[in-house]
Amino acid sequence: MSILFELRYPTRWYSKLLAVAVVLVLFTVLATAAVSGFLLYRMVKPDRTSSEINIQSFPGRPEVVHFTVAGLGDREGWFFPGLRGAPTIVLCHGYQSSRGELLTLVSALQDHQYNAFVFDFAGHGKSAGVTTFGYREAAELRAGIDALAQRSDVDSNRFGVWGYNLGAYAALREAQDDKRIRALVLDSVYDRPDQMVKVQIQKTGLAGFPLMVRSAQFSFRWMNTEYRDALPLSKNLPKLAGVPKLFVQALDNPELAATTWQLFVQAPAPSEQAILPHGDFASMGDDDRKDYENRIVSFFLLHLPPVRSASR
Repeated sequence: MSILFELRYPTRWYSKLLAVAVVLVLFTVLATAAVSGFLLYRMVKPDRTSSEINIQSFPGRPEVVHFTVAGLGDREGWFFPGLRGAPTIVLCHGYQSSRGELLTLVSALQDHQYNAFVFDFAGHGKSAGVTTFGYREAAELRAGIDALAQRSDVDSNRFGVWGYNLGAYAALREAQDDKRIRALVLDSVYDRPDQMVKVQIQKTGLAGFPLMVRSAQFSFRWMNTEYRDALPLSKNLPKLAGVPKLFVQALDNPELAATTWQLFVQAPAPSEQAILPHGDFASMGDDDRKDYENRIVSFFLLHLPPVRSASR
């Protein structure tokens, strides 16, 4: 009782010092939780940007495709037709991006006779809601592929998927259980969604504060408890044996470059890597963007040609 009384009403110098230390620790913990909670809210509900195109006049004769995601509602995507019966390349935009920022890559693929499809993930572009950094986004991708597979002008069993960070995680997660996906380009992919939380905290400059990253990651996992049993992508990589994969590392994002490298090393064959000085296709300059488009198109032409060969 005397110890508790001394802590509550300190009279000695060391007990006063201890009381001050306890108060500072509690304040730090509460302040960290409040700040990380605010940052996490801004992360999962980013500012939405939307690109509208005039379907009637845009090159490539795009059409709107509507599909439904269980538990998330309706979505729409833009389908750009290529050679009838050719495979479809689905482009999955990155975090804080949208389908409209991928149109030049769409055009490059369509020019080589591919069907191409783009849509907005939850919390991005025209799609309301919040992002889960890949958990639910994989279901959105699956719903889009399901809708496209019903069309008579595409090959319903041959899809390629390109994705950047958020989109790359969703693509790799879905491909592990979807045999229709025959080729993958994974740009700046991560193994677990909470790694993306860390990346975003680092961008704020507050990652150096004690417990800031851990607090945000804990809150993120709590928000997505339904996925608490979800395995890291690396655990299911053996399922992708035989599926061609291109891992793209962007050196200007060391954290994601490291996770991409780790997944590349663990991935079964066939697997390739490309190392670039700068990432984020949407923000590339014209020359870098053209080189990038050529690399992506070449990969798909080699591993998922628009026309089936006699041996396929």
